[in-house]
Order: sequence, then structure tokens, then C-alpha cells
Amino acid sequence: MADTRIEKDSLGEIEVPAGAYYGAQTERAHRNFPISGLTLPKRFIAAVAMIKGEAAAVNEGLGLVPAEVAGAIRQAVEEVAEGKLDDQFPLDVFQTGSATSTNMNVNEVLSNRAIEILGGTIGSKKPVHPNDHVNASQSSNDVIPTAIHVSAYLAVVEALEPALERLAESLGRKAAEFDPVVKIGRTHLQDAVPIRLGQEFSGYAQQVKNGLARLEAVKPRLAELPLGGTAVGTGLNAPAEFGPRVIARLAERTGCPFVPAPNRFEAMAGKDATVETSGALKAIAVSLTKIANDIRWLASGPRCGIGEISIPSLQPGSSIMPGKVNPVIPEAVLMVAAQVVGNDATITLAGMSGHFDLNVMMPLIAYDLLESILILANASRLLAEKCVDGIEANRERCAELVERSLAMVTSLVPKIGYDAAAEIAKESVRTGKTVRELCVEKNVLPPDELAEALDPWAQTEGGIHAGGGGGG
Repeated sequence: MADTRIEKDSLGEIEVPAGAYYGAQTERAHRNFPISGLTLPKRFIAAVAMIKGEAAAVNEGLGLVPAEVAGAIRQAVEEVAEGKLDDQFPLDVFQTGSATSTNMNVNEVLSNRAIEILGGTIGSKKPVHPNDHVNASQSSNDVIPTAIHVSAYLAVVEALEPALERLAESLGRKAAEFDPVVKIGRTHLQDAVPIRLGQEFSGYAQQVKNGLARLEAVKPRLAELPLGGTAVGTGLNAPAEFGPRVIARLAERTGCPFVPAPNRFEAMAGKDATVETSGALKAIAVSLTKIANDIRWLASGPRCGIGEISIPSLQPGSSIMPGKVNPVIPEAVLMVAAQVVGNDATITLAGMSGHFDLNVMMPLIAYDLLESILILANASRLLAEKCVDGIEANRERCAELVERSLAMVTSLVPKIGYDAAAEIAKESVRTGKTVRELCVEKNVLPPDELAEALDPWAQTEGGIHAGGGGGG
């Protein structure tokens, strides 16, 4: 049995692997772009196929594709969605900038699988043609940007938002649990006035909630789809009702509020919505960096660092130092955040490659945007489940550091003045005595008034005892 078969396209004949559902155009692209070995995500391929399936139904209704052919295409689409044909999409991310190669890859796979379903010969293009039937009323130039938006929107609502909600919930629970724990605040990496551990964690929870709000803000633009614009936005070769009908079916199928783009020329030539979405992802990455860094610093030690919290021990941390355990989950989160920031830079540059009537870096945008969404979702869920859920406060350590801090003198300023308070701080540095010990020795204030002024809890509640702190 031959290992290859001969297929034809507008450039002539080419050998294709005998068992492949893809055809000539995919094979040419496979040979032309052996660059990275990175292929477009399954979620993106599934979105392209979904568009083809709903397009087949609409084209059938418009009398452009026979019912039997449309039905076979839709059956093949479901197989793609189920992952049964994953090995049929081998093309490199770094390919033609319109992703025409990937569009044709999907067209050819659906065509040949539909032909097989109908009892025909794979590669014959009969009775299902990849261009005339699967790609009817479409162009790569409107299908691919539509697929980017559909796949990214679905990834946000199905993966990222639930993960961020889980993380916000975990941080919120810890904020409530740690509310009684007073610790020393830190600004400029130096001791500052007291703060409650729960207050710090409430800030982390709010950062995650803000990330969710940022995603919510960009979703309306991400829901706008240019399908129906065909090659340059004018809709040549597509019935006027084709795009709106397919988009309505996509909205019904996914439960997402997809709508026709108010201006297809903008939606096809520019990729501003993807740049905006990536910006929201970058902001989330920055928030996760803050949270992960704070957690690993607060847990540093355990005996020779800050050590105000302890985090779950997940695996040995050293091949040479027995007993060493590292903050592996926060470190993984930090690497994810760095990747997302890098992806955002790439997406920004790629978004600037909309020349005249088409952006020509769409495969790269699709890959990096979906990667950012996926790894942020996974990292957020892991941070909640394998780290935050198991964090414990080291209450004695927190209390010890508060008492030793020079910043305790801040609450005395309204009572004895800045200069006198500064002298006590300097003497504390020279002698090693705490602020409280020196104040008692010097009878700075009556005992009851001193105890009230130096009450760490009161200093976390605002008012005159909280003083300035911070960097100023």
C-alpha cells in the first residue's frame, strides 16, 4: 500500500501522506514553514472548525451548499471539536500572516472527512470541495480574526475567569482568617507602621477582583466578529445575511454574546481588541507577580528570613541540602507572569502589523493570546489550591517583629513631637532596646497612655495612632 497519495491545487500536484485528511495546501505549508514546531492551540482549531460548521448550516439554508454536504461537514466539525482529528493540524505558528494555511488546513480536513462520511474517495474533492463548500461565503481574512475572538472569549469565560474567582475566594478567606494577626508593615523594604496580615491579604484579593473587572471590560470588543467581510471587509462573494446568521448561531451554540462587528474594516485590518485583551492579561500577570512575590518573602526562612507565614511543603527543594523546601508554586506563578508580559509585548507589536486592509501576524496573535489566557488560568488555580489554601500565620513571629520595630515610635509623634520621637528611634538603634522599653525607662508618657499609644492593633485601625508610616 502506498505511503502517499497525489493531490492537486492551483500550483499543481504534490504528494500527501496517504492517511492524512489534509490536502495539497496544508502539505505545501507544512514543508514551507519548518520553523518552531509550535502549532496553533486546539481551542483555536476548534473555533475555526465551529465557524465552518455553522457556516455550512447557513449556506445550506441559503441554497449555496447541498444539505447532504452540509450535514457531513457538520459531522466532521464535531469530530474536530471532540479532538478526534488533532493530529491533522500540523502547521507551524510561524506561517503566512493571514493564517490562510491554517484556514485551508481546516477546510481540507473537513472536506476529506466529509467525503469519507459520504462514501467518497479522500483527495477527490467530490462531493465536498474544501473551497467551494467548506469555505463557501468565507475568506481566511474574516474567518481567522473571528476564530481568534471566539477562542479567546471562550477561554476567558471557561478557564480564566473561574480560576481567578477561585483565587479571589481563597485570598478572601485568608484575609478574614488572618484579620486578628497584627504584623509589621513594610515600605521601601524597610519597617513601617503595623498592619494586619488580613489587611494585606484583602489587598491581594482585591487585585484579583480588579483583574476580573478588567476582563469584563474588554469582553464587549472581543465579542465583535467580522465574519461576512470575506477578503477586505466588503463582503464580496458572501450573501449579506451570511455573516449575521452565522454569528447568531455561534452565539447560540456557545452561550456567548457574539455580535457582528460594527465596522468590519476595523475588525479585519486592526487587532486592537486582542491588544486590549492582552493588556488586561498583562495587568493580571502584574497582580499575580505582586501576590506571589509577597507570599514567598513573607514565608522566607523559615528560620533566617521574615517567616511571618508558612506555606505548604510540596517537594524537596534541593539536591544537596536536606530539609530545604522552596516556594515552588509562587515561583511557577512568577514565570507564568513573565511569559504573559512577554506575550503582551509580542501581541502589541503584532497588532501594529495591520497594513491597509489586513493584519498579517494573526497566527502569532492567536497563539500568544491563547497561551496567556491558559497559563494564567492554570497558575491562578494552582496558586489557590496548592499554596494560598494552606497558608498559616506565624503569629508569634508577627508579634515579635512588631515589638522590635523602630516604626512603633510613629504613634508617639502626635503626643511628644517628631523630633523627640526620632531621638527615641535613634537610641533604639544604638542600644538594641525596643521603643517600648525606652519609653518606659524615660517615663515618656503615663503607663496607661503609653500602652494605648503603642497598641499595635489600634495602629492598624487608622485615626491618630496610625500616624504616617509609608515612604513619607
